[in-house]
Amino acid sequence: MVVVAILAAGRGTRMKSHLPKVLHSLGGRSLVERVLDSVEPLSPSRRMVIVGYQAQEVKSAMHSPRLEFVEQTVQMGTGHAIQQLLPHLEGYTGDLLVLNGDVPLLRTQTLQQLWQTHQENHNAATILTSHIPEPKGYGRVFCNSENVVQQIVEDKDCTAAQRQNRRINAGVYCFRWQDLAEVLPHLQANNTQQEYYLTDAVTQVGKVMAVDVEDYQEILGINDRLQLATAYDILQRRVKEKWMRAGVTLIDPNSITIDDTVELQPDVIIEPQTHLRGNTTIQTGSRIGPGSLIENSQLGENVTVQYSVVTDSIVQTGTRIGPYAHLRGHAQVGANCRVGNFVELKNTQLGDRTNVAHLSYLGDTTTGNQVNIGAGTITANYDGVKKHPTKIGDRTKTGSNSVLVAPITLGDDVYVAAGSTVTEDVPDDSLVIARSRQVVKPGWQQKTQ
Repeated sequence: MVVVAILAAGRGTRMKSHLPKVLHSLGGRSLVERVLDSVEPLSPSRRMVIVGYQAQEVKSAMHSPRLEFVEQTVQMGTGHAIQQLLPHLEGYTGDLLVLNGDVPLLRTQTLQQLWQTHQENHNAATILTSHIPEPKGYGRVFCNSENVVQQIVEDKDCTAAQRQNRRINAGVYCFRWQDLAEVLPHLQANNTQQEYYLTDAVTQVGKVMAVDVEDYQEILGINDRLQLATAYDILQRRVKEKWMRAGVTLIDPNSITIDDTVELQPDVIIEPQTHLRGNTTIQTGSRIGPGSLIENSQLGENVTVQYSVVTDSIVQTGTRIGPYAHLRGHAQVGANCRVGNFVELKNTQLGDRTNVAHLSYLGDTTTGNQVNIGAGTITANYDGVKKHPTKIGDRTKTGSNSVLVAPITLGDDVYVAAGSTVTEDVPDDSLVIARSRQVVKPGWQQKTQ
């Protein structure tokens, strides 16, 4: 049994932001959300988040019935933060895993290795460590040949000789809670920062071992915008390597970004300057880009998207999107459709084999199958107060520059003459002409005086 505690009380002044540091976004999710995601496979019995700076904002952003929030009203160090757990874990006999809300790149496998080592060796505490090329700012860990910890010294308190040690404390701990609970009330702030260090408790609980993480980038913390950008680069390399090894082609990977929530199938091709975000899935044979943004959308097999934006939408097999199209607001496009140049679909459902080839806006519209929307057709769906629906039946065709004033229904096999403004429902198998009669006056010339 393990309880997870996440330290998320700090302000993060170096971020130069009113937003609490742990709520800054990394690849579509906040830093602290990424930390929580990494521990989910461990199935913790409780998930406790220690909050302080703008506590209510952090609670609101992380609203979940599975989370418990513990307030650290005055931030006096990591040891002081864990002291706040004492009344909440009274009588608990399992392990406590302590993580930092601003260390978002930890892999689940690393945490599993830490916990497994802790249990197998019956340690009072087990800490995560790493050998890094530039250890400045990190506490140093000193161990014997069996990785048993003998001393931990914060960077600010290190001597010049101690700073030569590159084995650093990652700030990730697994404790036997009962041992830690006995020590916590006796911590002292005998250091230059006048803070209560959790590392002081580590050296007092009993046998402590270190577990080295091979990839030191996993334990990089986020303290400023530069480090946030560095973490994003690391995350992107992980994600793109994963998909290329899984059979996805990335043309110019350096110009492409992919959230780690995206799912891709083999033989998908991603062109340069394309960005895939949120809960997006793209099926085999699809070619996305160049210059496209796909967000929270599901694309079927053999879909092509060029220079277009697709958000919160569904596109079925064999459909072509773009160039310069915009799908949003839960648009749903059927199979083998064409949504072409400078077309916008908002909350619109297109039936199979329907074409909206150029220069059109369809909002709050439902079409049948094999519909052809002529160039410049728009649905006038907003009356200044409410949005209204348009329904278009199978095999209906609209001429260029048609306006369909909603609410309106066009039946099956309807033809709308070019330039028409249609304001009333049209029955099946009809031609509708709704425009002024052309008037020609021969011999007309403006008289000048």
